[in-house]
Amino acid sequence: MTTIALVDDDENIVASLKPFFEAEGYTVRAYHDGESALQGLAENPPDLAILDVKMPKMDGMELLRRLRQTSDLPAIFLTSKDDEIDEVVGFNIGADDFIRKPCSNRLLAERVKAVLRRSRGGSPDSPEEGDKKPIVRGSLTLDPNRHACNWKGEQVRLTVTEFLILQSLSTRPGYVKSRDQLMDAAYDDQVYVDDRTIDSHIKRLRKKFRELDGEFDSIETLYGVGYRYKEA
Repeated sequence: MTTIALVDDDENIVASLKPFFEAEGYTVRAYHDGESALQGLAENPPDLAILDVKMPKMDGMELLRRLRQTSDLPAIFLTSKDDEIDEVVGFNIGADDFIRKPCSNRLLAERVKAVLRRSRGGSPDSPEEGDKKPIVRGSLTLDPNRHACNWKGEQVRLTVTEFLILQSLSTRPGYVKSRDQLMDAAYDDQVYVDDRTIDSHIKRLRKKFRELDGEFDSIETLYGVGYRYKEA
């Protein structure tokens, strides 16, 4: 059974979402502040986390920033429409989606399914195992079945969105992918993102690889056109 972690200090939101998602067939664990959630998510990782941005003790941004040091857990941010939050900052931290509240429970459920589908490479209810061959491009190995990435034999932790962008680029080395094409590859049709979001994901991808290999230059920018993967 798929487990969702719901992290929000608003008891009314928790009281509404928890029984709703349980009725949808999910196991739901609730946390009311970022500090307790950090420990709980690290000790017992769920399949996906829904994080409020504004919380006591530790806000959602800081919580995800710390989680991303050791985890590629799929994460959706919830934030008030009145909050002046730059969504690009959230995506740059490693969020997989960003939803303004109040929103309907049904809409949130559809976005949860979309992120889970992207993370599993198929249906959230019946993912197929072992049906996709690993992608090997020089020093890079991507395993879509396990959502695993390796560079020169070392593991690289990628979020769902980062993995799908890199998979799209590396599937056809040398071919230029526009930002629109990368959006289509990495996001569900229900999710709108702008050009800056794709640029932020590319920046984050390069940073992760360069932490392992300071000479990493396989993701090339063609200004005004898009990006391409250069096979070493």
